[in-house]
Amino acid sequence: MFEHDVLCFGETMAMFVADQPGDLAQVSQFTKRIAGADSNVAIGLSRLGFRVRWLSRVGSDALGRFVVDSLRQEGLDCQGVEVDPLHATGFQLKERRDDGGDPSVEYFRRNSAASHLSPAMIEGQHLQVRHLHATGIPLALSPTCRALSHALVDTMREAGRSISFDPNLRPSLWPDTATMVREVNALAVKADWLLPGLEEGRLLTGLREPADIAAFYLDRGAERVVIKLGEQGAYFRTQRNEGYVPPVIVPKVIDTVGAGDAFAVGVLSGLLEGHELARAVARGNWCGSRAVQSRGDMEGLPWRHELEEQDKRRSA
Repeated sequence: MFEHDVLCFGETMAMFVADQPGDLAQVSQFTKRIAGADSNVAIGLSRLGFRVRWLSRVGSDALGRFVVDSLRQEGLDCQGVEVDPLHATGFQLKERRDDGGDPSVEYFRRNSAASHLSPAMIEGQHLQVRHLHATGIPLALSPTCRALSHALVDTMREAGRSISFDPNLRPSLWPDTATMVREVNALAVKADWLLPGLEEGRLLTGLREPADIAAFYLDRGAERVVIKLGEQGAYFRTQRNEGYVPPVIVPKVIDTVGAGDAFAVGVLSGLLEGHELARAVARGNWCGSRAVQSRGDMEGLPWRHELEEQDKRRSA
């Protein structure tokens, strides 16, 4: 019996979201929240009842305390979060958009505490988990973060545990595209379940069609590949079957940030519960639809009772 169901790791930043639309330079009031693709998934899985361990690093500052307090309130085990006395907690400023468009974000994360994550912080207790979820973001933060990513994935593979990977490409954090593609694929091919977006898959593989992108990773050892198609839903493929799952239509898109993370929450939770891949992907589409109807990166992530109500409506 494992102590936890899932281990997630990466950087959680403080986020200041503008209270009104317009140029960030002209905005005078902001709402303080947290942001981070990796912790979005961790929070989403925790809300659905999974025991989640979070591995990260924050500064010895008010923002670091705010981040850890926020994650603990979401039910995450933060014993694996180190406090760095030398480097600050990263943060970002986020534009408010009321037209459903992608808001602009300004990052202040260079040389942040989380960029100093390294394999040295891994302890045996951190790995008493059933499943590891990783993204491509820590790979881009620093060489030591990259080393941590590989160390965690390699150790979990050797232990026979399942691993999921979402590329979550951040080109601005890499020196060039070729380096990004090489380094992200080096970790992607070690995962069991892959969750790229269509454009990410095209960039990483040089292929155009979802079926070909999925085959690229299946041929390299993946068990399941799910490709996010945005408004077109999602495509999935294994060695035995494939298919498309239609999107969930929403009345109004409010904020698209975090939709991919919510999708990952739905797919991973479904697979960890033993559902067939198509059903897990349908859950991912539903979780993603919830995210785009809420302002904020993780505020729209559903709770377990909401998921159960949705499942009842679907089966009625």
